[in-house]
Amino acid sequence: MKNIFTGSGVALVTPFNADFSIDFDALKKLVNYQIDNGTDFLVVQGTTGESPTLSQEEKMLVLQTVIDENKGRLKIVYGVGGNNTIAVGETLKKVPAGVDGILSVSPYYNKPIQNGIIEHYKYIATCTALPIILYNVPGRTGSNMLPETTLELAKIDNIVAMKEASGSMEQIMELIRLCPPDFGILSGDDAITMPLIAAGADGVISVVANAFPKRFSTMVHASQEGDLALARTEHYALLPITKQFFEEGNPGGVKVSLAKQGIMNETMRLPLMPVSEGLRQRIQAETAKLL
Repeated sequence: MKNIFTGSGVALVTPFNADFSIDFDALKKLVNYQIDNGTDFLVVQGTTGESPTLSQEEKMLVLQTVIDENKGRLKIVYGVGGNNTIAVGETLKKVPAGVDGILSVSPYYNKPIQNGIIEHYKYIATCTALPIILYNVPGRTGSNMLPETTLELAKIDNIVAMKEASGSMEQIMELIRLCPPDFGILSGDDAITMPLIAAGADGVISVVANAFPKRFSTMVHASQEGDLALARTEHYALLPITKQFFEEGNPGGVKVSLAKQGIMNETMRLPLMPVSEGLRQRIQAETAKLL
């Protein structure tokens, strides 16, 4: 199975009302903001969507809202991951129509050895016919998927790509060098997306693109097309706010920017907290400069 998820993907935030209920109107607004401004595919219920604090029923409501609002215009990837392999498999069996792929994080907290990671993905791949994007984010999971692990999993027909957020350029370039041509490598770090695509990566699953889909997708597409002058211009324009967005955790920063643009408010569910007032002011000022 060939990877179909390339270019500028966005890990959608989940908007909340002041009472912490889901703001479905803001979610619809966000989906259309992405569609109208160059985003290539949508990722629903990644960590940026605060998935750990949503019930299974809420996750399904968010997913269905995105599917309905999208109306088939962009590919939709749904985040289904966890550290209970059997439970992940059972959830995958219930994914509704309208989903084009799955993003599944390496098991966290348990800290499995590499063979355990391989067997986890082998099992869940039998539970769905949808293409699966692996997700390596050692800073959250406590374990790093080594290149040889990814190469082994790339042999499975419906495992089609890797979202790499190890932060190691050397590791990611080794994957680009060794993986089969039809297997996709997607950046999981906004700040290094441009150099990774220049090195041969296929795209990104971005946080920053929630707030700046046009500028971010311009940077990604220019990188893909070899227009490095334009890509660098957008990369360096976005770099300061990219750092700000992650300064006090994600998605607090990007929600400040989205609130500044009138798309949603800043509310997050505990244990996440709003950003400090000083950071909020800096993000608002940088947002105004970029719009």
